[in-house]
Amino acid sequence: MVEAFLLIRVGSSESLNFMKTVKEEIRKIKGVKEIYGVFGRHDLIVKVETKTLEDLGNLVSDKIRGINGILTTETLVIGF
Repeated sequence: MVEAFLLIRVGSSESLNFMKTVKEEIRKIKGVKEIYGVFGRHDLIVKVETKTLEDLGNLVSDKIRGINGILTTETLVIGF
């Protein structure tokens, strides 16, 4: 089992509910265990679990980064 935290920056929008929409899209993804909106350099912190590092890479590259409005991600794999 691979666990990681994703630090995500989201672009701005004229819609006040834009961040909420992005958060809900992320929440639907299999492997997402927790998601928090935060203040600071990043907008969201997401805890994910996958079976392998390859699965983690696919989750981040194909699913998370594919959501409209996500600008950047940074992945922190939990080591111990």
